[in-house]
Amino acid sequence: MDKRSNKTMWLLLIICLLTVIPFLGIYEYNTKGEPRESIVSYTMIESGNWILPRNSVGEMAYKPPFFYWTVAAVSSIWGEVTEFTSRVPSAIAYILLTIGTFLFFGHRRDENLALTTALVAFTSWELHRQGFNCRVDMVLTLFIVGALMLLYRWHERGMHGIPLLAILFMSLGTLTKGPIGALLPCLVTGIFLLCRGVNFFRAFFSMLAFGLLSLILPAIWYYAAWQQGGQEFIDLVMEENVGRMTNTMSYDSCVEPWYYNFITLLPGYLPWVILALMALFVADWKGMGKYHSSNDKGSKKHIFSRMASSSRTSEPLDLFSFLAIVVIFVFYCFPQSKRSVYLMPIYPFIAYFVAKMLLWIHQRHPRIWTGYCGFLSIVGLLLALAFIVLKWIPIDKDWFHGSHGFQNYSMALYLQQAGVWWQWLLLVLGVAVLAGWWKKKRSFWGVMALILAIYLHVDAIYKPAVLNAKSVKGIAAKVDEIVPEDKGKLYEFIESGVLAKGDPVHYFEMNFYLHDRVANFYKDKPSSGFLMIGIYDAERWLPKFEEEGYRFTKIYDSGEQRVTGQPMVLLRFDKNNALSPAGGQ
Repeated sequence: MDKRSNKTMWLLLIICLLTVIPFLGIYEYNTKGEPRESIVSYTMIESGNWILPRNSVGEMAYKPPFFYWTVAAVSSIWGEVTEFTSRVPSAIAYILLTIGTFLFFGHRRDENLALTTALVAFTSWELHRQGFNCRVDMVLTLFIVGALMLLYRWHERGMHGIPLLAILFMSLGTLTKGPIGALLPCLVTGIFLLCRGVNFFRAFFSMLAFGLLSLILPAIWYYAAWQQGGQEFIDLVMEENVGRMTNTMSYDSCVEPWYYNFITLLPGYLPWVILALMALFVADWKGMGKYHSSNDKGSKKHIFSRMASSSRTSEPLDLFSFLAIVVIFVFYCFPQSKRSVYLMPIYPFIAYFVAKMLLWIHQRHPRIWTGYCGFLSIVGLLLALAFIVLKWIPIDKDWFHGSHGFQNYSMALYLQQAGVWWQWLLLVLGVAVLAGWWKKKRSFWGVMALILAIYLHVDAIYKPAVLNAKSVKGIAAKVDEIVPEDKGKLYEFIESGVLAKGDPVHYFEMNFYLHDRVANFYKDKPSSGFLMIGIYDAERWLPKFEEEGYRFTKIYDSGEQRVTGQPMVLLRFDKNNALSPAGGQ
């Protein structure tokens, strides 16, 4: 890498760090996913079990441990597991993925295209939002994409030797979310080798050997985990890895139709999908259809032979990027279980083609470019204006109705109360960028500045207010005040968790903020303590528990704020006999 590219890489790194790291801890957990993952790391630290820890309700982690190790390592340095420390590994993976994308394409294409590719990937909405989450998916994406790029480099160098770094990446991917971390890189690279004319047996056995080598490190952990978890662990592994891919799971998990991946990819690639739709109006559709001569009459045989010939003569990097997109996308169309995050490994490769489109539009169709930039600028300015106007409008609770009315009302209040000095500073900075673009309407890098300005407004102002309104941290603090650790044992009861065939629901957020001390009432059947239960579950189940001899006294309720879908009550209970009168609820 020359000095100029080196400076560009450091500039890109600074941009990534400044627009990600400061905003990781400014909003609380607001879904079950993040605290569910962070509790595993918390349990690792507290119990000293770094192989297969169990949380307070007795459950083991549903994923291999590498991500949890990273969260625990960062948190140990910090002193405790927090929202910030638990999101650092995903943020680092997000930033390294961006830098790796720049380096990979920078060594094979010009710096301008490589930088554009990296920034397009960095600003795609799906990668952006997952880079701020305490979930395994961004770390897995880094290892899958990194392994793919390293295997491509191995092919470039004549397929000599063993790509040890690629194997390490696949090993860590497997230790993050299972064998998919090795399967996808080998599958994509194997098909690429066949398309480039490599002998089938050489391609197959090379990928098989690399895949098996990548399983050595994970096998050590799987064996140690089996020693602790026994058949329960084996059943979980089969369910999560084999059952999920073969549609044989004992319970429904993210079951979606075949076209779901198309639906999620479009919003996932905002804001660039808007420019792609605008580019459709200037595409040369007639030219695209002229691929066969008048003599062959478009026979299927000729079409397929031309496709095979094209795969051998086309640019290897373009073919590899295209295959990475198609193979991974098609692969995830088959399982019933579908989530938008499964497609994240294709995002850097889509960015490569989007970057080419950007440069083409900027050079050939400046009006579309100007229109798109103007659209972004107006959207960003409206976001800033909406925040300023909201500060001066009295909000009436009667405006909000329905099951989420209170939550929406809380979001509006949080937004109205937002606006510390640094938020106002970022708002002014963003407005300056959004308004300043109009003086240089054809600046190519201006579009990146516009998008980053919009993301600053969203990440620094809107996201914390909106997401904190969904958080139960305040309720957990109240419960902790009423029932401190030395006063009694806390339990939970959730009907959907008790009746679930697999992946049961728990008070994950409450449990995290209560330091993993919420036990399972239905499973433990304790004689006394404190019970957290939703009001709808209480109506159905408390009479049954009273028949077993329990007496309940309500000591707190969450009001209109919901915990796992229901307003929650905290009850003191003790178990005497079935004839004891029920306490007041």
